Amino acid sequence: MGKVYPDAKAALAGALRDGMVILSGGFGLCGIPSLLIEAIRDSGVKDLTIVSNNAGIDDAGLGLLLQTRQVRKMVSSYVGENATFARQYLAGELEIEFNPQGTLAERIRAGGAGIPAFYTKTGVGTAVAEGKPTAEFDGETYVQERGIVGDLAIIHAWMGDTEGNLVYRRTARNFNPVMATAAKLTVAQVEHLVQPGDLDPDHIVTPGIFVKRLIQCPPGYEKRIEQRTVRKREPATAATGEEV
Repeated sequence: MGKVYPDAKAALAGALRDGMVILSGGFGLCGIPSLLIEAIRDSGVKDLTIVSNNAGIDDAGLGLLLQTRQVRKMVSSYVGENATFARQYLAGELEIEFNPQGTLAERIRAGGAGIPAFYTKTGVGTAVAEGKPTAEFDGETYVQERGIVGDLAIIHAWMGDTEGNLVYRRTARNFNPVMATAAKLTVAQVEHLVQPGDLDPDHIVTPGIFVKRLIQCPPGYEKRIEQRTVRKREPATAATGEEV
């Protein structure tokens, strides 16, 4: 059977269950697998543990799963843009496992590499290290962090071929490549789908061996901007020294 599916619902068929651990790529709303997130919402699965750098915003990204109360626990490094998350956490309705951002990335990378645990200085002496083993190396204290392996990884790529080889675009790469390696099943959504041999091998970041299913984003697919910030345009006279 080929790896390409007609839509997100079909790509996730048989892969979802209550209580599973899902790795979700993206940073803010950049590079998020929004179509796959919507399909998870529509499936109705619940009690999910979501591993993601952040929790989206109230009406987009993983915020959609929080609105429907399908998430039991978030493993994240930043959640400050989501008021729904804050309300549920403060009400005791949502668990949170905070990680320093670099530690989160390394935990996922370690999981994908088959490394069960590693030591880092980040978080030593803080609440992050509470209840975790520590060890001394060269006279310094380090805290042990466990690798993360998910049941499912959902990721977004700029371009992919039908064999699952993926290319990312600039900062939309973020957490997607490490998550693609660290789950029992990886499903990708791609903006542009090409044939094997069309991708420059030097540009492939995620080899197709890690990707079992993928979909192509339809025409008109919307990529939301979390915070639009633009520089105030300077008058032409100030920029060029010439009158206009």
